Amino acid sequence: MTYSQKMIQEVWNRGRVIAEQDPAVWRKDECGAWIRREHYGHESSEYGWKIENVTAGGAGSLDYLRPLHCGNSFDLGLGHAKCHVTDDQKGVDPHEHIVSTPRNRRLGHQA
Repeated sequence: MTYSQKMIQEVWNRGRVIAEQDPAVWRKDECGAWIRREHYGHESSEYGWKIENVTAGGAGSLDYLRPLHCGNSFDLGLGHAKCHVTDDQKGVDPHEHIVSTPRNRRLGHQA
């Protein structure tokens, strides 16, 4: 589906804001994966994201759209995200809020 720039921005605004990062540039999806605003539709990017419909028949309504990393998906039948990509906190001190450059990692195979 093709979305207007206004709708893309509105869906972007639904992503999780992280205090240590500029919310105009960085957000997290509901799986915790980092997404970067200008990487919308860039499937091969570490931070690429897409707009995912989270309810049957609701694709035209903002209430039913979410930003998801291109490696993640939403299972309409089960009603939750299928998380294959999340943030990578490996090697980050527990007292450190976030690394200077966000990182993602692929999780093991999930059916």
